[in-house]
Amino acid sequence: MRPGPAVLEARGLTVRYGETTAVDSVDLAVAPGSRTAVMGPSGSGKSTLVHALAGVVRPAAGEIWFEDERLDALGEAERSRRRLARMGMVFQLGDLVPELTLVENVMLPLQVLGVRARQARERALEMLDALGVADLADRRTGAVSGGQVQRAAVARALVHDPAVVLADEPTGALDSLTAEQVLDTMVSVTTAAGAALVVVTHDHVVASHLDDLVVVRDGRVAERVVA
Repeated sequence: MRPGPAVLEARGLTVRYGETTAVDSVDLAVAPGSRTAVMGPSGSGKSTLVHALAGVVRPAAGEIWFEDERLDALGEAERSRRRLARMGMVFQLGDLVPELTLVENVMLPLQVLGVRARQARERALEMLDALGVADLADRRTGAVSGGQVQRAAVARALVHDPAVVLADEPTGALDSLTAEQVLDTMVSVTTAAGAALVVVTHDHVVASHLDDLVVVRDGRVAERVVA
């Protein structure tokens, strides 16, 4: 067990795709309850960095520590289990299961963790209500707008009270008003739960809602500003 204040930490993290180095020897610590924006030009490695922090992408070198456990040393199944139990993830297009209703999508993490269906549905409806889409709970993704799908995706990421929420351009496909509402909810819910929030974004308005800033260029952390 490694001591330290970070809930999620990369040390010397390097990710390669063939001959291309997408993330190059990055050191980054995410404190509990912190709210961090990750910015950088297209192709800078910011999305790869966040996916590596989540254990989705395995590094070529370096270490990833999550809640005092070395995440990159675990097998794929165990990494998936840790993500499901203690992380929330949001992508630009939501990635919901189209055959399920919104509430069924939000219930999924809880049910996989063994929560009974009635309790899971009640908690999922609470989260959908917090994001303003509880009235659409029993509709499938094809029957609602893209912004409403994304709100449900955020609800799914938050429903199981994760220690860290990692979001890759979560507002990129939304209009400015919806984007602000979704981001405000993400910030308020994670703050209330004491969870860390890490958001990849190209939008300075989105970044202004967060406290810390990490700027990535050419796979390296070029700048770090902590409030």
